[in-house]
Amino acid sequence: MKIRRATRLDTRQMADLLNGIIAAGGTTALTDPVTGDMLWDWIETGSDRAAWHVAEQDGEIVGFQWIGPQDDLPEGACDIASFVRIGQTGLGIGSKLFDATQEAARDLGYAWINANIRADNDSGLTYYQSRGFRVYGHVRDYRLNDGQVVDKVLKRFDLD
Repeated sequence: MKIRRATRLDTRQMADLLNGIIAAGGTTALTDPVTGDMLWDWIETGSDRAAWHVAEQDGEIVGFQWIGPQDDLPEGACDIASFVRIGQTGLGIGSKLFDATQEAARDLGYAWINANIRADNDSGLTYYQSRGFRVYGHVRDYRLNDGQVVDKVLKRFDLD
């Protein structure tokens, strides 16, 4: 498996992977399908303090991870989002992505990484805990775009 920075050519496969997760429901706050063009726009117009990595195996994108600033976070913090193809979780893809992401976060000058995880996303909660993230807060009654209301767990990973 190869971990590398995401490129324009990856965005169609990234969108297909993410749309499978969105359609399955229950693990992401995203509720509307995305396109490769949308993802490329997010990458291109995002902050110069963002990093996007993909996990590629045999020419197929099997996961991707993003970090970047968020308006509701302090200057030294970035947000993270992680996605692994359905049926391929638990194989070390997320761990390898996080190694690259952690290095990128340090290079970009961040002090800590924030994860907003749906409280009903057991696999996401377990993943971030296994990486060393710790709970520091909760968001109650968060309304998703489709009207569903969920709670979120806020976790942080200190980079020092």
